[in-house]
Amino acid sequence: MKLLATLFLCLSLSSAIAQTKKSATKVAAKPAVAATKTPGQLIYEQNCLTCHQANGSGVPNLNPPLRGTDWVLGDKTRLINVLLKGLQGQEIEGDMYDNAMPAHDFLNDTQIADVLTYIRSSFGNKAEAVTAEEVKAVRAVK
Repeated sequence: MKLLATLFLCLSLSSAIAQTKKSATKVAAKPAVAATKTPGQLIYEQNCLTCHQANGSGVPNLNPPLRGTDWVLGDKTRLINVLLKGLQGQEIEGDMYDNAMPAHDFLNDTQIADVLTYIRSSFGNKAEAVTAEEVKAVRAVK
């Protein structure tokens, strides 16, 4: 009788352990929900991240930061022109940066508006959005 009780207890425990392992496996197997990236963030990652870094900090003496600067938070027309025409040899926030910013005029108006809106609202920045209409108006002025 003791043998049967011990056998029953072992089977019950192994069944409980197997169920616990299955539950733990199921929880671990659930894929993490990925955050959805905005179009502006995707454009930033493809065209800007290498020089301006994932956190918008730039690279000292090479590429200016994109956070907390008047160039990003200030005049939209000036910022739009940087993307349309590029920039070189310009002092930014009292510092010089050696790398030239190439023109990104191959991006369409919506793409430029999206990436500038992303930059102006990321990295601790809190500035209003840039619209495709604003980009179109700046692009029209040669």
